[in-house]
Amino acid sequence: MSRLRHPAARRQDVVDHLFEHRIADPYRWLERGDSAETLAWLAAQDALRHAALDDLPGRDWLRDRMEGLLSLGVTGPPVWRGARRFFMRRRPGQEHAVLHVVDPDGTERVLLDPMALDATGRTTLDTWHPDREGRRLVYQVSAGGDDGSLLYVLDVSSGALLDGPISRCRQSPIAWLPGGESFYYVRRLPAHSVPPGEERYHRRVHLHHVGTDPDSDDRLVFGHDGPKTASYTVGVSADGRWLTVTRAVGAVRRNDIWVADLKKSGTEAPAFVPVQTGIDAHTNAVVGRHGTLYLHTDHDAPRGRLATVDLDELDASGAPPPERWKELLPENPKARLDHFTLLDGPGLDRALLLVVRSRHAVSEITVHDLETGRQLETVPTPGLGTVGEIRGAGHEAWFTYTDPFTPVTVFRWDATDRTTTVSATPPGHRPEPAHRTAGTMRQITCTSADGTPVRITVLAPHDEDTHGRPRRPRPAILYGYGGFGLSYTPVYNPEVVAWVEAGGVYAVAHVRGGGEEGAEWHRSGTRARKQKSVDDFHAAAEALCRQNWTTPSRLVISGESNGGLLVGAVLTQHPGLCRAVVCAAPVLDMVRYEHSGLGASWTAEYGSATVREELTWLLGYSPYHHVSDGTDYPAVLLTVSKGDGVVDPFHARKMCAALQHAVGSSPAEDGRGLTLLRVESDVGHGARAMTRIIELTVDQLSFAAWHSGLALPGGPTGGESRVL
Repeated sequence: MSRLRHPAARRQDVVDHLFEHRIADPYRWLERGDSAETLAWLAAQDALRHAALDDLPGRDWLRDRMEGLLSLGVTGPPVWRGARRFFMRRRPGQEHAVLHVVDPDGTERVLLDPMALDATGRTTLDTWHPDREGRRLVYQVSAGGDDGSLLYVLDVSSGALLDGPISRCRQSPIAWLPGGESFYYVRRLPAHSVPPGEERYHRRVHLHHVGTDPDSDDRLVFGHDGPKTASYTVGVSADGRWLTVTRAVGAVRRNDIWVADLKKSGTEAPAFVPVQTGIDAHTNAVVGRHGTLYLHTDHDAPRGRLATVDLDELDASGAPPPERWKELLPENPKARLDHFTLLDGPGLDRALLLVVRSRHAVSEITVHDLETGRQLETVPTPGLGTVGEIRGAGHEAWFTYTDPFTPVTVFRWDATDRTTTVSATPPGHRPEPAHRTAGTMRQITCTSADGTPVRITVLAPHDEDTHGRPRRPRPAILYGYGGFGLSYTPVYNPEVVAWVEAGGVYAVAHVRGGGEEGAEWHRSGTRARKQKSVDDFHAAAEALCRQNWTTPSRLVISGESNGGLLVGAVLTQHPGLCRAVVCAAPVLDMVRYEHSGLGASWTAEYGSATVREELTWLLGYSPYHHVSDGTDYPAVLLTVSKGDGVVDPFHARKMCAALQHAVGSSPAEDGRGLTLLRVESDVGHGARAMTRIIELTVDQLSFAAWHSGLALPGGPTGGESRVL
């Protein structure tokens, strides 16, 4: 093939003077995504990407294999409301999951199909919430990547629309009042009533009566004086008496909680009293029967504990401080508390508490006495994987289980006879699917620069010696995220299955900044300590090489969103660590990230360039500002969506131009130093149709295979790198 060349990009003499720092920004013009110059540059980048990737060997096999793995489909756990059961299912061949309902007579039918709403596949079903009686349903949709969300109300029996669209909802939580005539929800203020550039913020909690005008008739019940980046959740107890509201400011793992007694104050103007305010803790609040408030908190418990408060004993000053809450489940020092559900239906000799914990990212389920917290037994899971959701109703509980080689399966646990049975398998599931033998999973440990142990989940083909060690190094992908307290747990991932089936190793580094080891693990990778995440990932990559899983010339590092920031920082700090980088929807300009997308809500995670000390933190690792001319960089594939309203694609555009300038117009003949930019239209930061998922994965994995030397089925053997 002809030699590939990087398109030229104009460099500006733009310099910001912030405190004592002189900060160059030569590609500021690329922040304007709709300018004629940017569009022309993007067209040249798209041509380069197609020339580099379209004819790579093994792409047809990847596409076919991804289609086959995704064709299994998925079924979600049920939600019982009244005598109806609601659940999501994506059958083989469907672009999106479809909402189903089972009526009281046992008839199952489709309630909402995103493809029926929009045959182009550009519309996603974001959330859905049936009322207590199962008669009405609130659902929200987004189109073409717009995450503003339109809210509608549906009659479940007839399918008739009763209300909507209500705009500016963006995946609003919904709390129905008994009777299905009204609900509390969260909506942004209209654009004309907020300062320019702040249209995506300024949320408020409202009460809406079905069929009324939301703009003139909704009642503002909470949040009128909240900070612009505040987000809210709402909940109403089963008996309709108690309303809970939680508030978090920005993307921070701490929140405040209030509760209102609707029996006393009425629904139109709830009188709130505080449960938790001004405390550095994250707490989930659920009202159970008999007025007990259950509090899942990390206050004085980084891995989580469960406490209770008797709501009938509240006075005008609110709940007692956290140290006086009644402790039901103390913190387990080795396992993080993830979820819980209550079972207190007829036929039980005692009320039960089901608890899901994760031990180094692997889930376990235990059963406890609801009154005392005493553990009674363990609910077995099929393997070392993830319990994603657990929902209780009466004497039954449903939970999902998945691991890297097992698709999501729904299990039912019956408290009356203590049995666990399969409730739903993927629609395309076969009794002995081939992916079950794709490879093995294990956890290894490395040591970071400051001596902290960091765990790595390794998925690899069956190829161990008698001591369980890899017989030979293989092409490998190392993935990381490490931010916002989010955890990467072992789940079924067709991309990983295909890579391992082709003979590669796929590893996940559980670095600081994530939540795998609890709240302190998150805090230790934020703000001034963000470099710890980078150090952890670097140590994980070196450990994979040292332990013979791979070599630097066969290693690809990968991350998305905050993970894109992670691998971008590793790329600029350790350019010789790997052979290639896959960087998706990344945050890369840490000086200007606050000015677009949802960046203004992330300052609690990263810090702000408007604060002298915090700017110094950001400049210490900001990938865009550490690209250095003449450096021997690995190959890089940057992937973004034009419609991403969370992370602005300008980060990837500017980074692409900087890397291409640093390497020069002509990358090395073996592809090292080649930087590609893939821009997708009509999708947002995450959700997309199945065909879009497949095409993105084909580009990312074929790029990774090319540079790591993985010989994909259907391509030439030998694993040689292609010459440009």
